[in-house]
Amino acid sequence: MYLDIIGDIHGCFGELKKLTEKLGYNWNQGFPNHPENRKLAFIGDLTDRGPESLKVIDVVWKLVIDQKSGYYVPGNHCNKLYRFFLGNKVKIANGLETTVAEYHDMNREQQETIKKKFMTLYEKSPLYKVFEKEKLVICHAGIREDFIGKRTSEVKTFVLYGDITGEKNPDGTPVRLDWAKKYKGPYTIVYGHTPVKEPRIIGKTYNIDTGAVFGGKLTAMRFPEMELVSVPSSMPFIPEKFRHFDS
Repeated sequence: MYLDIIGDIHGCFGELKKLTEKLGYNWNQGFPNHPENRKLAFIGDLTDRGPESLKVIDVVWKLVIDQKSGYYVPGNHCNKLYRFFLGNKVKIANGLETTVAEYHDMNREQQETIKKKFMTLYEKSPLYKVFEKEKLVICHAGIREDFIGKRTSEVKTFVLYGDITGEKNPDGTPVRLDWAKKYKGPYTIVYGHTPVKEPRIIGKTYNIDTGAVFGGKLTAMRFPEMELVSVPSSMPFIPEKFRHFDS
């Protein structure tokens, strides 16, 4: 299996198009196709903060649900949008406000169409995806070795939000432990969630969220080549949004 795994897009549709073209995909049919039948895989947070979240949803739905030629696992922002579409009480903040504004700019028919597409995509996709033959796991915020194969609420929290402690940093962000440093499992883990200026490789773990929506770049990992491919962001650079690690 030949995959191109794409990090957190956050509504940066232009960067998604440029990255897939750089990876050899054409958009002749309105969505990315590869002449050698490579497939795209998306590790969550398709929406929020960027300018074209609903176009990103439409393309990923087309690939994963309609064409059955791609893979998607949700992120925490996807989960929040899903709860918004369910009619649950969610705070319209931390980026969701941009997606909701796009949604409210649509007419009722368009709203129903995109809502149905996203909810179908979310409901039909796994919390994380294990490619057993390839010994590969794609997930949003990472996964502990002992969680692989499990679907508990604890696993869901970890996969969507990372190894959080429940405490807050002075800036209000959640305290996250560095699970990747401890990971010694046999699977290659490709994830995102925490923006880093350059892809972070620790053992068999690869964080490919390079902060496209914060002015960094949008990154893909080609599998099994393990080659990292990026395109620069068109968004303003916000340095404080990027995480710095000790190693």
